[in-house]
Amino acid sequence: MNVFKKAAAVAAALALLAGYGAPTARAQTPDEIKSRGTINIGMLVDFPPFGILDLEGKPDGYDADVAKLLAEDMGVEANLVPVTGPNRIPYLLSNQVDILVASLGITEERAKQVDFSQPYAGIEIFVVGDTGVEVKNADDLAGKSVGVARASTQDTAITGMAPKSTNIQRFDDDATAVQALLSGQVPLIGASNTVIAQIDQAAPGRFDKKFQLRQQSQGIATRPGATEMMAYVNDFLTRKKESGELNALYEKWIGAPLPDFVLKTTK
Repeated sequence: MNVFKKAAAVAAALALLAGYGAPTARAQTPDEIKSRGTINIGMLVDFPPFGILDLEGKPDGYDADVAKLLAEDMGVEANLVPVTGPNRIPYLLSNQVDILVASLGITEERAKQVDFSQPYAGIEIFVVGDTGVEVKNADDLAGKSVGVARASTQDTAITGMAPKSTNIQRFDDDATAVQALLSGQVPLIGASNTVIAQIDQAAPGRFDKKFQLRQQSQGIATRPGATEMMAYVNDFLTRKKESGELNALYEKWIGAPLPDFVLKTTK
């Protein structure tokens, strides 16, 4: 639990600092970024193992490795800018970062705000909770409290399917939602399979998966209309999937190969 609290606190502080100090990123094409010599990439640092902070307080994880690989492919330096779930799209749209490699699930609603690449990762999202709580489907959430990270895909999914009597409690990020579950503040939360693995490590046997909310592909996001940049990103992902480099990074951090629904979806 202390790990989750520390990650959330440090992420929030770094995100705040980034908002004040990050250079304004206005590059829209690969050539502009190459000319500048640096690409500013927004990523979460509170969503292990996709985004974490290493022992030196630097961004790390699967997303960080993908971001660095993209920068290397372009021949530029990677400036990794910590963002949070709620502010990652605003950071992109306000030009504080060039792109997002921030575990951003591809949804129709988000596609109205940003452009998405082909998937570079994929997760499954579940309702998880105390083993003593009987929940088999969305209807069983009636009258119960369930926690979600604000503005997350689990927030959208539960809000869309839960009965009106469900008490949906929204937290700033996954770390605080998990802390609420572990402390008994809420008996249920919406969480990805990677977050559930962290919960199982923190409290073996206390919680179980109730039902699946959705299967989610994650994409790299650019500002709308950045067609040259998006073409470069998609070509990069196709090449790295074919070479096996992307799968190697996924296995390094997730402990499993890239899901088939990620590998099969290309542009």
